[in-house]
Amino acid sequence: MIAAGSLLEFALADLPSFGVGRVRSMFVYPLSFDEFLEANGENLLLDAKKKATPEHPLPEPIHQKLTVLLKRFLVLGGMPEVIATYVQGHDLNRCGQVLDDLIVSLRADFAKYRKNVPFLRVSEIFDSVVQQAGGKFVYAKAHSESNHKQIKEAVDLLIMAGWVTPVTHTSANGLPLGAESNDKKRKLNLLDTGIFQRILGLNMADILFQNDTDVINKGTIAEQYAGLEILKTASCYRPESLYFWHRESKSSNAEVDYVVQKVQQIIPVEIKSGRQGAMQSLHLFLQEKGAPYGIRFSLENYAAYDSIRVYPLYAVSNWAEGKEQS
Repeated sequence: MIAAGSLLEFALADLPSFGVGRVRSMFVYPLSFDEFLEANGENLLLDAKKKATPEHPLPEPIHQKLTVLLKRFLVLGGMPEVIATYVQGHDLNRCGQVLDDLIVSLRADFAKYRKNVPFLRVSEIFDSVVQQAGGKFVYAKAHSESNHKQIKEAVDLLIMAGWVTPVTHTSANGLPLGAESNDKKRKLNLLDTGIFQRILGLNMADILFQNDTDVINKGTIAEQYAGLEILKTASCYRPESLYFWHRESKSSNAEVDYVVQKVQQIIPVEIKSGRQGAMQSLHLFLQEKGAPYGIRFSLENYAAYDSIRVYPLYAVSNWAEGKEQS
């Protein structure tokens, strides 16, 4: 028997017993950028992307083509129906309508989450997750009339449903990363960038056609996309966790967007929505933690600067899957 659905976790939680050893779970996400390229018949571009490295960057025309397609993917997201609609006619307006339909269905599903969590509260907390994206989630900003416990319960339900992905702070002093994590310091990402930008009401033309890529909501979409790509490259047979690092001190306030375990090493990852950006936090992490190298994803072509390896945003999966040359 095969069962699937956005609320499957809720159904399993209500079972009086669970068939230990008899059930295999698979954790499925929206399409990745690589799958988006395949759906659009861009197999040659995909092959070229997978072969490129910081030591062997792509020719500029290919890099620019992939950047254009990435911007389109950020707008569309990876929901299968949206991508199928795009492949059929490349009509962004029609894709936007499909996204709107998905959002309406999503909000209608909130009523099914739990009887002891009011429908409107879950919807309001969900909106707050979208508004606070990119920074630490502050419960006090989520709902003025709800206490911390009530808000946390609503957040936990959204995480269980799979619509929200937590990014938890870790001290990153050793492995596993979760051993020094702090659930009180969390960022919350949405499961899909297309739904995210649609709820925020961002101007798609800014993202698609302007060269100043800081208009991508000051990097928030790029950061969420990168986290999702990291999750999508992991094993589908177990739930994966995302971590970030933040140092607060009077003399230095530093943050690294993601901290990832690669084999037995801890690698800091920084996300930039444009082509440029300082890397002080990345260098500080390398100095304090003794990491072998750092990764920066941006719209820049493949490159290497001393202990920093630069990958284009469209190549997050290349690095996360470990297919790049060492």
